[in-house]
Amino acid sequence: MTNAYISGTGFYVPPRVVTNDDLVREYEIETTDEWIEQRTGIRERRFAADGVGSADLGLEASKMALDAAGIAAHDLDMIVFATLSPEHCFPGSGVYLQDKLGLCAGQNIKYVPCLDIRNQCSGFLYGTQVATAMIESGQCKRVLVVGAETHSHALDLSTRGRTVASLFGDGAGAAVFEGTEADKGVRGIWLGADGSCADVLAQKIWDIRQFPFVELDDEGFGRIPPLTLFAQMDGKTVFKHAVTKLAGSLMQALGETNTRVEDVDLFVLHQANKRINEYVANKLLKVPEHKVLHNIERYGNTTAATIPILLAEAVRDGTLRPGMKIALAAFGSGFTWGSAIIDW
Repeated sequence: MTNAYISGTGFYVPPRVVTNDDLVREYEIETTDEWIEQRTGIRERRFAADGVGSADLGLEASKMALDAAGIAAHDLDMIVFATLSPEHCFPGSGVYLQDKLGLCAGQNIKYVPCLDIRNQCSGFLYGTQVATAMIESGQCKRVLVVGAETHSHALDLSTRGRTVASLFGDGAGAAVFEGTEADKGVRGIWLGADGSCADVLAQKIWDIRQFPFVELDDEGFGRIPPLTLFAQMDGKTVFKHAVTKLAGSLMQALGETNTRVEDVDLFVLHQANKRINEYVANKLLKVPEHKVLHNIERYGNTTAATIPILLAEAVRDGTLRPGMKIALAAFGSGFTWGSAIIDW
């Protein structure tokens, strides 16, 4: 049987660092470094420059992942791009990345299929399911899965928007999935969703049910109220569901693979809130602190990019090594969630 495994990882974050104090000084947001850090674990995040989009960030992460896998972009059979911050309403970011990778011009044109996934913080795990299924079924040999976000260009960087604006940063992570006959790779993926909570965390920048879908002024220009233009969140409800769904999805993954907590070498959890992850891992599952990866203090919540960035950093630093067993889990808007067990 062909197993799907990750042969290469990569990540990229913009060079501009924005600390909690910078939110106060530069944007005059009424908050403090202490308030943000105590409640979320975030100390700083990265903001992309004007003119830089999610496909640009994904390109840098992808080049690193392809190099680590020892393959070229033309060796790919499919691109899966997970993001909640695409360049445009349509088309998706995947085709922009395809073009930036050089697959649409020159002597070696290869029109690989591109699939965009809109599952927010769970996007990389949903992409992992797609890549694994395509490889195990024999339809693809190599699939590039990218999670990339450019949140900063759509944040309400004011006191009015501080609840959301203090959480998010920009970045990208990528992973190359390949087939192998060796006894390793993805052991299982479990996904879920609860659409009854779809409005709890949402950015309703336009409503296609309405005509026109954006209110127009007398000159025909769109007029979008702040509550629609920027993301809105009921933080208490998100926290409650995140704790239960993360813990539940991890327990499902462990149970269905007959894996004990002590058998897992590393827990790679979505970086939305460090306090949520600490509660789930340390209080509920009794996971030793050294087994839980964190980088939210440096990058904030990069949504679909958090897990692949964590993986790439862990590989780079030697924390994640061949032969290790890892557990992945994420929860986000939708609500959507997922978990996976991988033998590295």
